[in-house]
Amino acid sequence: MQNDKQVVTVTVNGGYQPNVVTFKQGQPAAIKFIRTSDQGCLGTVQSNDFNFKRALPLNEAETMPVDTSKAGEYGFSCGMDMVKGRIVIQ
Repeated sequence: MQNDKQVVTVTVNGGYQPNVVTFKQGQPAAIKFIRTSDQGCLGTVQSNDFNFKRALPLNEAETMPVDTSKAGEYGFSCGMDMVKGRIVIQ
């Protein structure tokens, strides 16, 4: 059986690349964060909308599940809430 999970890789290097990720509603999804620079306040990623806060070790992938049950736009940010990204569920 094929794994239909939607996974988007976000590189964390002075910001989030890409800073907007899009998923289809109702399909399992996750964001894989990879921090490649220790500059700035990007050592933690958090989302109040999806109730996660996780440290991002340098050069290691951290995968966060995303609940796609409701369409809309949701946010994530660094630990200081200064650098932001968006999750769009269509």
